[in-house]
Amino acid sequence: MWFAEFVQLVARSSVLVGFTLAFVGVLALALAGLWLLQRHLLYFPGGNVPPVEDILPGWSDVTLTTTDGLELQAWFAQPGTDPGTPVVVVFPGNAGNRAGRAPLGSRLAEHGFGVLLVEYRGFGGNPGDPSETGLAKDARAAVRFLAREEPDRPVVLFGESLGAAVAIGLAAVEPPAALILRSPFTSLADVAQVHYPPGPPRFLLRDRYPSDERIGSVAAPVLVVAGSEDSIVPADQSRELYDRAREPKELLIVPGADHNDAELLAGDRVVEAVVRFIDQATRRE
Repeated sequence: MWFAEFVQLVARSSVLVGFTLAFVGVLALALAGLWLLQRHLLYFPGGNVPPVEDILPGWSDVTLTTTDGLELQAWFAQPGTDPGTPVVVVFPGNAGNRAGRAPLGSRLAEHGFGVLLVEYRGFGGNPGDPSETGLAKDARAAVRFLAREEPDRPVVLFGESLGAAVAIGLAAVEPPAALILRSPFTSLADVAQVHYPPGPPRFLLRDRYPSDERIGSVAAPVLVVAGSEDSIVPADQSRELYDRAREPKELLIVPGADHNDAELLAGDRVVEAVVRFIDQATRRE
């Protein structure tokens, strides 16, 4: 009798162990998939880029060379003849290509600023694969290009969404004349939690973009711009970054604006605030 009960207990234990091993196996596969595929869920390179003259007459195609040997194409509008006129380096978000930033670039150039529309590795026909480390190298390639082509010009960094994290990372080690952050998030883990609750485990993230940890190291005037109805990066995250930034700093919340609304991308209110901020930071006024 006892032997039969023992056999049944062993059988039940075997089934339990089997289920446990199966669960662990499925979990391991899911985590491995997340590890391997997460960058495909983060970076969305745009399609073909039209000739610059079709979008921005008078601008130039330029090449940014990274320290790991990539040659990245970007668009550049030279600044005015006044040597104090700054150049604005625009770091885009995680999707599209430089043609989508043409309205912003055009409006900034109308005010006499030089403008460099950066295109990351893997985006817009550029070689390479995007990553946090890679985009940091792309950002440094942009400022090295300006140091060579427009030496002694004030450099203003303008980052949009993911590009704001790129700009913060660069500004923390190479302070610009001014830093402008449009729809910045506190960290990639925080913004992932908004869209994939409870969010992926932080230790699994290959790219972290910890802007909340870096912004306090930025020794430059900071302007934070956010839309009150941003459904991609909640305005509260942008406010938190503003709170963590050093003085001098400014905050502009655009009422009713969502992440990709034209008003937030290159609307009058945003452009006017950006131009005024740059003029004050670089003492053009």
